[in-house]
Amino acid sequence: MKKKKLLLKRIGIFLALFSVLLSALFAASIRWMFRTWNNLTMDELLFHMTAPLAGTNEGMVREYIFSCILPAVLAGVLMGALFVCFRKNKYFYVIPLLTFSCSLAVSILAAGYTFKKLDIAAYLEGRNTESTFIEDHYVPPADTELVFPEKKRNLIYIFLESVESTYADKEHGGAFEENCIPELTKLAEENEDFSGEEPGLNGGYTTTGATWTMGAMFAHTSGLPLSISIDGNDMDTQDSFFAGAVTLGDILGQAGYAQTLLIGSEAVFGGRRLYFKEHGNYEIMDYDYARKNKLIPKDYKVWWGFEDEKLFDIAKDKLTKLAKVDKPFNLTMLTVDTHFEDGYICGRCRKDFEDDQYANVMACSSRQIDEFISWVKEQDFYENTSIVLAGDHLTMDKDFCEGVDEEYERKVYTNFINPGCSLKNKTYREYTTFDLFPTTLAALGVDIKGGRLGLGTDLFSGTQTLTEQFGLSKQRIELTKKSSFMEELADIDVESEELLAREEERRPKAKIKVKDGGGGEVLIAVKGIKNVPEAITGMRLAVWTEGKEKQYVEMKKKKKGVYTVKIREEEFTGGENNYHICAYADGKSGEEYILSEKDVSAKDVQQNQE
Repeated sequence: MKKKKLLLKRIGIFLALFSVLLSALFAASIRWMFRTWNNLTMDELLFHMTAPLAGTNEGMVREYIFSCILPAVLAGVLMGALFVCFRKNKYFYVIPLLTFSCSLAVSILAAGYTFKKLDIAAYLEGRNTESTFIEDHYVPPADTELVFPEKKRNLIYIFLESVESTYADKEHGGAFEENCIPELTKLAEENEDFSGEEPGLNGGYTTTGATWTMGAMFAHTSGLPLSISIDGNDMDTQDSFFAGAVTLGDILGQAGYAQTLLIGSEAVFGGRRLYFKEHGNYEIMDYDYARKNKLIPKDYKVWWGFEDEKLFDIAKDKLTKLAKVDKPFNLTMLTVDTHFEDGYICGRCRKDFEDDQYANVMACSSRQIDEFISWVKEQDFYENTSIVLAGDHLTMDKDFCEGVDEEYERKVYTNFINPGCSLKNKTYREYTTFDLFPTTLAALGVDIKGGRLGLGTDLFSGTQTLTEQFGLSKQRIELTKKSSFMEELADIDVESEELLAREEERRPKAKIKVKDGGGGEVLIAVKGIKNVPEAITGMRLAVWTEGKEKQYVEMKKKKKGVYTVKIREEEFTGGENNYHICAYADGKSGEEYILSEKDVSAKDVQQNQE
C-alpha cells in the first residue's frame, strides 16, 4: 500500500511539474509572439508554422530562448524546490493538485487571449464559408494576351522591408511630425505612385494573405493572396509552390529574361527559394551564395545575414554583368535592415532621430536606396530599364507606429521609376499590392489586353481596381473565406485538365495551311502566330516523310503575321503521297520556337485547291 501511495505521489509530482513547465512555456510564448508580431494574423501564423525555419534571424531565436524557454524552466525549478520543502507535510498531496489546476487555468487564459486576439472564431467561420470572389474576379495570365515591345525593357524590382508611406511627414501625406524617409518621399514625388493631382504620397493597401514577407512577395508577383489551408501550405514537405499560378517570374522567364533574386538572408526561409526557382527559375543570390562565392567573408553574419550596404554593392556588380548579356534582365531584391524589431544599425547610420533606432534605420535605408537609384540612372542600361520600389508589408515593429491616428490609412510605399508606358488615369488611385503584378508588366511596356491580371489592375490604365469597385473592407472579408479555386492552384498532387489546358495555352503556336499551288507545287502558309515572347526574325519549315531526312526551307513574310512558301512536291516526298511539316520561328535572341506540326497527304492538298 505504501509503495502504491509513493508511486501515486511521484506521478502527481511529475504531472504537476510538467504542467507548470508546459503552461509557463505556452503563456510566455503567447506573450512573446504578440509582442514580436503586433499585427499577427492567422494566415501568417499558419504559414510560418509550416514554412522552413532555416535562415531565421539568430537574434530572434536567442530572444525566444531567453524570453520563453528559460522562464519556463525557472518556473519548473522553483516549483520543484517547493515540492522538496513541503514533501513531508501531511497535506502535501494538495500542492500538486493546486499546481496542476493553476497551470491548467493559466493555459486556458492564454489560449482564450490568443483566440480573441487572432479572432480565430471569424477565421474558422471564414474557412468554413465558401467564397467564389477570387474565382469570379481572377483574370488568368495564361488566357490573357500579353504583347511585349520589340525591344524588351529591363526590370529592377526592390522589395523594401516594412517600408510604409506612413513614415513621411504629414505635409507629404505621412503620419509623422518629422519625415523619416525624405529621399524616398522625393523619389515618389518625382516619379509615379498613382497619387494623381493630390498632394502627398500614395501607396498600396495590404490585405489578407499579403501581410508578411513571403505573402507580400507572392501577392506582388502573382496578384493572389497567400491564404489557403495549412495542409495545402505545408512548406516543409511540398516540392511545389502554387504550381497552378502564373506569375511575373513565369511570364518574364518565358519571354527570355535573365532573372535573379538578390537577398541578404537565406532564401530557404519562408519558402522563398522554392517559389522563385519554380516560377521563373531565378538565379538565387542569398546569404549562402554570398559566402560560397566569397562576396562576403565565410564566417560573416550580422542581423539576418548581411546588411543592405553590402546588398547594394553586390547589386551594382550584378547589374553591370547583366547589362553585358544580350537579353533583358529582371533583378529582384529584398532589403533587410528595416526588419522589426527596431532594425539593424549599420556603419552608415546616423542619429538623426536621437535614440529612436528604428527611425534612424529607416532614414539610413532611404539614403542608401536613393544613392543606389542615382547610380542606376548613370548607367547606360538605365534608359531601357524600369524600376519598382515597393514596401513588402506594413511594419511589425511593436511600437514604432503606436502614436499613429487610428483613422489614418497605413499603406506600403510604392514608386514606379522610368516606366515604359504612359499614365492614362491621372486620378488618385485606391489599390492593393495585388495591383502591382500587372502594373509592373505595363511598366515594362507590355500591352495587357483588358488591363487586368490575377486580382490586380494595371494602374497605368483607366481600368478600375477591385478596391475601387468593391472597397477594401469587402475584399478583406471575401479573402478570409475558403476558396476552392485557390486550393486548386496550390494543389501539387493533381494536375487538373484545366491546369493542363492553361499550360498548353501558354505555348507558342500557329496554324499551318496547305493547298495546291499549281504546276506541281504546294503552297504552305503559316498564320495565327501566338505567344512567341519576342520579335520574330525568320520562319522555317521542316518537311519530311517516314524514313527520309528532314529538309528545311525558308519562308517569306507575306504580310503581318503570315509567312508563305511554295515547294515542289516530288522534291520533298520522294514519290510518297504523305509527308510531315513542322514550322519553326526564329526569335531575335536566337531562340528557336516550335509553332505547329501537320501531317499532309496528296488528298489533303487536292481538297484545298481554292
